[in-house]
Order: sequence, then C-alpha cells, then structure tokens
Amino acid sequence: MASGTSAGFGRRLAALLYDAVLLAALLVIFTSGAVFLNHGVALERRTAGAWFYLYQAGLIGVVAAYYLINWIRSGQTLGMRAWRLRAVTESGRPLGWKSAALRLSVGALAWAPAALGVLWLYADPEHLALHDRLSRTRVVHLLS
Repeated sequence: MASGTSAGFGRRLAALLYDAVLLAALLVIFTSGAVFLNHGVALERRTAGAWFYLYQAGLIGVVAAYYLINWIRSGQTLGMRAWRLRAVTESGRPLGWKSAALRLSVGALAWAPAALGVLWLYADPEHLALHDRLSRTRVVHLLS
C-alpha cells in the first residue's frame, strides 16, 4: 500500500517529460526496425501500403506497453521514479491490467486538450485529475 499525498501538476508534467525522452528512444528503435523490414525505404502510405497502418498501430502499441507494463509491475515509470510518484488504485493497491488500461486511455484524453483534464486536480476536492477520478486510480507523491 502506497502512502503519500496526491501529486500536483508540476510533478506529473516533469515525469511525463522524462518519460517522453525514453519513449522517443524506444520509438526510434521501433521505427529503425520497421524501416529495415521495409528494405530501407521510409514508411509512408504510398511506399509501404497497408503496412503503414500496422506501423502506426505499432507506435501506439510501444507507448501503451511502456505505460501498462510499468504501472502494473511497480506502479512507476522511469519519470515517475525520478519524481517519486506512484500510480495506485483508490485503496492504495497496485494497478491491475483493467485499471491500468482504463487509466491510460482516459489519461490520453485528459492530457490532449492543453492538459485541461489534468489541471482539473486544482478544482477537485481530493486533488485528483479527471483521469484519476474516472479510472478510480490516483498518482501519489511518495513521502519517503
């Protein structure tokens, strides 16, 4: 069970930026492999045909796998570890597949429109972002 206070916007954003650097590297590796399999030709709709859509789905899959695997294994991505954050259920337990997948999908929507869903935490009485509330999870700042 994780104890701590609800994480603020600054820490969440900082963790997201750390994760973005790691994800960029993972996506470069994935793209390099995809270009190699396409005989060194750039993956565009006109050059790769239907494989282009599989490549795009693969990019989304890499991002989703990064978050899901880390949240389920330890409740923390690399960026969250650096900023001492952990994703947990409402009761403070580790996330399962269902809650992690719901958090990921709703979280993408919360960050998309200028982070309005995340800034919701300033209006929420428990300081939960909109995707925390909807997925019944929370991000806590670990005290020690």
